[in-house]
Amino acid sequence: MQPLTDSAAQAFARAWVAAWNAHDIERVLAHYAEDVEFQSPFIAVFTGDASGCLQGKTALRAYWGAALQKLPDLRFELLDVLVGAGSLTLYYRGHRGLVAETFLFGAGGQVQRATACYSIGLAGTNGSAT
Repeated sequence: MQPLTDSAAQAFARAWVAAWNAHDIERVLAHYAEDVEFQSPFIAVFTGDASGCLQGKTALRAYWGAALQKLPDLRFELLDVLVGAGSLTLYYRGHRGLVAETFLFGAGGQVQRATACYSIGLAGTNGSAT
């Protein structure tokens, strides 16, 4: 895939955040390839799958659908968009604090792989050393 332009990255970010804030799971999933791989530490917490990884839109639909039902006030506030080679990272504020979510795009322009990382706070501010 060719590198994303700044305008394409901003358009993706706006559309992705708007879909989440509308709680429209199908609009969210429209950004992803059928065989997408998604990683998050909360997958292990909520599904019991220690790998922290889900495969495919069907698994994401079930996981995110359940999350949206549990979090009716879920809102994301986009803070920044970082562009890479065939990838981008959205830095945003969610219900658990700061999040950096990285998306790697496949040849079709859809997200092939994504990983979400959640802030644990700066060392010393919450007792965490790392």
